[in-house]
Amino acid sequence: MKTSGDKARQVDGEVLRRQLELAALIERFSVKDGVHATAIDAVNLIRVSQPFERIYAVQKPALCVIAQGRKQVMLADELYEYDAASFLVVTVDLPIVGKVIQASEERPYLCFALDLDPAEIGALITEPALPTPSSQRDERGLFLSQIGVPLIDAVLRLLRLLETPQDIPILAPLAMREILYRLLKSEHGGRLHQIALAGSQAQRVAKAIHWVKSNYAQPLRIETMAREVHMSPSALHHQFKAVTAMSPLQYQKQLRLQEARRLMLGEVLDAATAGYRVGYESPTQFSREYSRLFGAPPSRDVARRRERIPAKPHLA
Repeated sequence: MKTSGDKARQVDGEVLRRQLELAALIERFSVKDGVHATAIDAVNLIRVSQPFERIYAVQKPALCVIAQGRKQVMLADELYEYDAASFLVVTVDLPIVGKVIQASEERPYLCFALDLDPAEIGALITEPALPTPSSQRDERGLFLSQIGVPLIDAVLRLLRLLETPQDIPILAPLAMREILYRLLKSEHGGRLHQIALAGSQAQRVAKAIHWVKSNYAQPLRIETMAREVHMSPSALHHQFKAVTAMSPLQYQKQLRLQEARRLMLGEVLDAATAGYRVGYESPTQFSREYSRLFGAPPSRDVARRRERIPAKPHLA
């Protein structure tokens, strides 16, 4: 299990003081449990007043900063756990499982989530103050890092704008640019840099992910996908797994099963129809793989989920 670490959780006084302000702002603009959109399009605020069961979602690139509480995120068979001492970044679309493990009515889980735009990162990495990272290794499209004063200050500057919405059009882009700059300068900033760098292997993997998402219901042909992103099939398979912790076929399976679950819950489709809609020809295979991922056959899982459906699945 990857965590923020005991050392990282020893938050210094300056960071703690800012976290208290961050928590107060999130509580002010999220008065009830759920995921709350804000006047800043890229910003969502999350409030949860009790630990809940696992949420399955395809998480888009985002920065997640917890102000209060604790969260687990699972990517394939890798478990990441973090709290207010650290921040989490997702650099590519990833099928993940999230679970709040520390929250209460008195001290709810509070989180700031900022959608990351690779195009904006790409524009920023041309600045001379951001030299190209020396590391070109294949690395996960998700990482944890200890939070410091410069990053949390930038987050606070952005979130305070909710109190003066007339300033958002001018000042929000500046605050978000500073947040991206701080992330790129962090210990794992090279991962963001590579995703935004035109022609990099990481960007080709991101394009392959987009291809799988656009064609998830069709039979997966690695040779076709490799041609689309200008890589050899073997290189694509290796680097796809390095970034996502799963093979292209496993990634496709996650997309299919999550979409089938959504269809059964949201459009009230039966299991056979939902499975066929997402690309399964065999109802038996669909039921077996669904049970393996969600822990119960489709009909039982859907009945259980209808008892309590969160407002909006989200990693943070």
